[in-house]
Amino acid sequence: MRFSRSLFATVTLGVICGLFIATVAEGQDSGAEEGRQFTGYSRQRDFVVPVVYAAGAVGVILLGWCWLRLAGVITSIAKHLKDDGMNTVGAIRSLFLPLRIKQMNKLCKAISERLDGCSTRIVEYDKQIKELQIQVQLSKKREKNTEAIIYSIRDAVIVIDEFEKLLMANEAAGKLFDFDYKNSQRMPIKELVKDEQSDFLDFLSHSRQRKEQATRREMEFLKDGIPRTLECIVSCIYGPDRQVCGAVAVLHDVTRGKEISKMKNDFVSHVSHELKTPLASITAYSEMLADGEADDEKTRREFYSIIQNQATRLNRLIEDILNTSRIESGLIKINKEPISLAILIEEQLQMITSYAEEKNIKVAGQKPIVFDQVYADRDMLSQVIVNLLSNAIKYTQPGGSVKIEAEVDESAELIVVSVTDTGVGIPEDEVEHVFDKYYRVGANKKQAKGTGLGLNLVKQIIEKIHGGRVFVESRVGVGSTFGFELPLATRQTAGMT
Repeated sequence: MRFSRSLFATVTLGVICGLFIATVAEGQDSGAEEGRQFTGYSRQRDFVVPVVYAAGAVGVILLGWCWLRLAGVITSIAKHLKDDGMNTVGAIRSLFLPLRIKQMNKLCKAISERLDGCSTRIVEYDKQIKELQIQVQLSKKREKNTEAIIYSIRDAVIVIDEFEKLLMANEAAGKLFDFDYKNSQRMPIKELVKDEQSDFLDFLSHSRQRKEQATRREMEFLKDGIPRTLECIVSCIYGPDRQVCGAVAVLHDVTRGKEISKMKNDFVSHVSHELKTPLASITAYSEMLADGEADDEKTRREFYSIIQNQATRLNRLIEDILNTSRIESGLIKINKEPISLAILIEEQLQMITSYAEEKNIKVAGQKPIVFDQVYADRDMLSQVIVNLLSNAIKYTQPGGSVKIEAEVDESAELIVVSVTDTGVGIPEDEVEHVFDKYYRVGANKKQAKGTGLGLNLVKQIIEKIHGGRVFVESRVGVGSTFGFELPLATRQTAGMT
């Protein structure tokens, strides 16, 4: 600003000097050329021209000076605005003092009111901006939480908008419908779902168009070549105006549940039949005894034996059911002690021999082992051995054989008991399910009756109670080997007996 003033003063001084010199020079020229002829006119002209030049110079100087003062005021206003110093009418008035404007008070007041209004709006806008920023942050956080929840759900989840374009899907949905769930947003759902799964598309579109809160339907899907049953629930998404703006579908795999339900139904049917058979025998022979149809002692003893055997069979079936329930609930009483497996196996062989002889099946054991003691519950292990032996005899044709043997692995401190038969065998795809609750091999159901609890009970006793392991090997038409392994009792534990 100081440089501008110095420059203005220098220019003004130059203009004055120039005008003065030009006037003097012109007066001298005019006097030399026309001195004598036009003396009166020359004198008049010599007086007017300098006055005009002087007036123009004064005007230029005044205009420049006003511009300089105005520029100074503008510069001060800009500086005060930048420094946030114009917060009072007095401060504004002080800026216009150099101009000496008569209406300065009104101008200062108007500018002050406008600045106050602008300041108020700026504060309001600043608050609104901060609130919007908070809302945006909360919205992003909610969106991330929603995505995290959907991605963590094991069931397949698909979310579409009102144009049936994919908004969100999780990994389970990507695997079920075979698409990249992370890079498929905003794509039409029809392009992501295969034609053989069109029933799902029709159900999704129909539910969205009908604006229903929640609809449920079971559907069949092929997953890894295996038919699966899925329960599909579709719910519409409503906007603030209660208009449907999309839909969400959740597909829950209920295949296992339906299989369990079917197995339970089969179990009830089998148990009913198994209970009915011995009860019918007991009832029939009891009635014959009551009616006096057994005339001699031999016939009565035969009837008594049949009733006793059927009652034992009935009791064993009920015990299997109760023991399975007790083990699963953890309410069964366990009495562990060091016992010899060889002695236990020999005792159970004596009990099962009569059953094997009825079917003309040879049962073989082995010689006792030097140290084969395990820390276990005697009654439970007896039940395991009986179940494995009776199963082997049950599914072996007359004339076949069953062998039970025990082998000690001293390095691993384990004893392995196996029961091998020459029976019908188990199909390869069903071997892994034979220890499941209520499960019975479909191809062998006609071979023998059962409830599907025996082998499951064996697994529960060995693995859950005694910390061992069960195993099975089988070939159709050749036979099967069922067995278990248990940790050996330590020498110190065995010496406690």
